[in-house]
Amino acid sequence: MTSARHPAQLHPALAGLVDQIDALRDVGAIFWQRGWSVGTSSNYSVVVSRDPLELLVTASGKDKGRLSRGDFVRIAASGKPVADGQPKSSAEALLHVVAASQPGVGAVLHTHSVWSTLLSDLFFSQGGIEISGYEMLKGLEGVKTHEHASWVEIFDNTQDIPVLAEQVRERMSDSAEPLAHGYLIRKHGLYTWGRDVDEARRHVEIFEFLFECVARRMILSGELKANGII
Repeated sequence: MTSARHPAQLHPALAGLVDQIDALRDVGAIFWQRGWSVGTSSNYSVVVSRDPLELLVTASGKDKGRLSRGDFVRIAASGKPVADGQPKSSAEALLHVVAASQPGVGAVLHTHSVWSTLLSDLFFSQGGIEISGYEMLKGLEGVKTHEHASWVEIFDNTQDIPVLAEQVRERMSDSAEPLAHGYLIRKHGLYTWGRDVDEARRHVEIFEFLFECVARRMILSGELKANGII
């Protein structure tokens, strides 16, 4: 981990949030090492207030493998900074707000891995990916058996984040079949969440494992068919 700014140098809006900041910095270092948050891609957040809703979120354009304590911004439910003088918040801050508005969500993580990017494009016409039968599904909160089918919905990519945020909000609020654990954005990446940073990080790890299984199985099946094995 790179050296951090002394807490006294932080913007006043971040006072008392060093532990949460460092937790997200650790996530950034891990995800960068795994190739899930390269360049300045990805953004992470944690809820710091419920009433009113406020989030601590990574600032825009920061290298997630080398986040400093000053590379964060405290935002309101509008997605805008709660105080002047903070770094620019991510353009996708509203997507974090939408997820964090749901009961029991305390952290939201967004990654740009190779497998999630490719599969989100390949399965877009089907509306999502169904993943079932894998033992690792039990790593998703509330899933007790590998005999479970997880539907990962895919939204089309757009630069109009308010429109996308409203689409996601509608699906997360669907009383019949709400989004569970996470979703994909076409040719973009994964959004997932949890009650805290640790649970959200676990969900990223589980999804990334499952995405790679799905993709590699498709590759292997093609190779086996080409060689007349199946």
